[in-house]
Order: sequence, then structure tokens, then C-alpha cells
Amino acid sequence: MTTYVYQTIPACDCEEPRYFEIKQSMKDAPLTKHPETGEPVKRVILGGFGFLEKGKSSSSPAPAPHGCCGGSCGCHY
Repeated sequence: MTTYVYQTIPACDCEEPRYFEIKQSMKDAPLTKHPETGEPVKRVILGGFGFLEKGKSSSSPAPAPHGCCGGSCGCHY
């Protein structure tokens, strides 16, 4: 089971989204409603993982981030 982070989708700009975690199978579809309140929710994508190739130095600088997600969400950077 994987732990996923979700946020509520506020009905108006005056509300702040609330975050919660839930354990789900990777095969399960993302939630669309909060399991207790029924509020609309969306899954939050967090950082991934990295790896080092054998023989590569970890002292080289990391590439600068571009935009909110590197363009995968449709943003332009």
C-alpha cells in the first residue's frame, strides 16, 4: 500500500485547502471526494526519487528547476 497526499478543492477563494494522507493500492483510482466529508479533492504530486549512476560524482550541481512541475502540468516556463 502506498500513502498518497490529497488536498480539498475549496468552493471559494476565501477558503484554504486542507491536506490529508490516505493509504491506497497503486491500482486504485485517485479519490475525487473526501472519504469522510464528501468534499471534492485532488491528489497532490510530491517530489520523486533520484539515483546515482556508478562512477558519477554527487558533487555536480543539480539542474535548476523550471516552473511548478517541469511543464508536465501544462504550465509554461
